[in-house]
Amino acid sequence: MAKRFRGESHHKVDSKGRVSIPASFRRVLEASDPSWETGKNPELVIVYGDHRRNYLECYTIEAIEEVDAKIDRLPRGSVQRKMLSTLFQGQSLPTSVDETGRLVLPAKLRAKIGLDDEAFFIAAGDTFQIWKPETYEAEELARTEAWLDELPEDVDPLIYLDGIEEG
Repeated sequence: MAKRFRGESHHKVDSKGRVSIPASFRRVLEASDPSWETGKNPELVIVYGDHRRNYLECYTIEAIEEVDAKIDRLPRGSVQRKMLSTLFQGQSLPTSVDETGRLVLPAKLRAKIGLDDEAFFIAAGDTFQIWKPETYEAEELARTEAWLDELPEDVDPLIYLDGIEEG
């Protein structure tokens, strides 16, 4: 099984768009980049996607190759294939971590999510997301809290994993 990202953290963004990636996230990027070797910089793909996406989603090489393979299995010429190709292949940026453990986020990506001087990183399994901290709190954290508030107090969210087949 592939390594997973875990945790969350805040990091400063400098005027050139450079931001440090959490060290544990870098280890997952290294382990999930088939061409990475000691002394090289791990590669990743940043998907910025459609207008509804208020965050940047960073895919390991293995994770984005899995998405690409699924897109390739769709019928050539289908609307779904065209749209998913645009969202995950066209609206994306292949990049790598620099020698100091940082990502350089181009101005276009920073502007898309309103990123200024601080970035919020949160793990999402085989991807991680980069948010403007205030946007994350107002949107994603609020959505999670609202979902939890709808559950009866004595319900553990892990029940939703019961009955899911291993595979």
